[in-house]
Amino acid sequence: MKKILLFLAVFIISFTEVYAVETKNNESWDKTFKQSSSVTVEKVFFKNRYGILLAGDLYIPKNLDKSKKYPAIAVSGPFGAVKEQASGLYAQTMAEKGFITLAFDASFTGESSGEPRNTASPDINTEDFSAAVDFLSNYKYADAEKIGIIGICGFGGFGLNAAAMDTRIKAAVISTMYDMSRVTANGYFDSIDEKGRYQLKQTLNKQRTEDFKSGTYQEAPGLPDKLTGKEEQFVKDYYNYYKTPRGYHKRSINSNGGWNMTSSLSFINMPILAYSNEIQNAVLIIHGEKAHSRYFSEDAFKKLKGSNKELLIVKDASHVDLYDNMEKIPFSKIEEFFHTYLK
Repeated sequence: MKKILLFLAVFIISFTEVYAVETKNNESWDKTFKQSSSVTVEKVFFKNRYGILLAGDLYIPKNLDKSKKYPAIAVSGPFGAVKEQASGLYAQTMAEKGFITLAFDASFTGESSGEPRNTASPDINTEDFSAAVDFLSNYKYADAEKIGIIGICGFGGFGLNAAAMDTRIKAAVISTMYDMSRVTANGYFDSIDEKGRYQLKQTLNKQRTEDFKSGTYQEAPGLPDKLTGKEEQFVKDYYNYYKTPRGYHKRSINSNGGWNMTSSLSFINMPILAYSNEIQNAVLIIHGEKAHSRYFSEDAFKKLKGSNKELLIVKDASHVDLYDNMEKIPFSKIEEFFHTYLK
């Protein structure tokens, strides 16, 4: 039982200093998606409120009129992914539609700084979105009054949490969302009770003692290197994205290992979305009809108030379909939403 609980917990788990490096088209393209001919990309670095240097890819429409300022969108996720995967695809696609977009790596992951590596935090990962807003608010071609975000998977939850705190976020798109605090503390479908949660905390705190003794951080189990065929369908779906040429990336935690085991402790003790009912700006929540995680979005939507909130269920789509399936991701709807609320 302890092993099952541990797997669930770990599997699912100076304000702005700016540097920019231009990436020329067709030079060192390291993304999991095809490069657009109508967008340029710049590597940028900026600090969050904790002094952690975040790395991002800034996607800029080639037909940009440099005499104007444009609506801008910060993008991150999924949980355990990097900006060269799904968030980059979303960012590039929205840049093709005329927005300035920033796909960024969260603290402790990818090309962003922070030690120890492969660590997650409900507070710091929420802050990462606000740091991206800091950057875009000061970017020369971005309109600071027209900034939105896109959060994918676990970063959908962090994005919604950021929207509850950061009033500069005028519109938020939350795609195929996980509530990382809920799933870590309660398991999938809220299957872990108080007794099970206590056992989980005992295991994780014992690991803290061992980590201190060894001076290292134990890595939690990640996706298997090979499927047996007996896995849950959502695990197969994750494998077919992260472990195959479709979505594999050398810097992605989910492609190459696991999170630090003790990252789960803060998620058990510090729930996100406590004030999501107070979000006044616009929110569009998108989820797949057949996704195992659909209940996270449906329950999150129930808390939202106002006529500028919408839940869109995509017919026949799984959780991972909304990572990169261009026939399933409703980009036209996302474009319409941002044009409506970033104007």
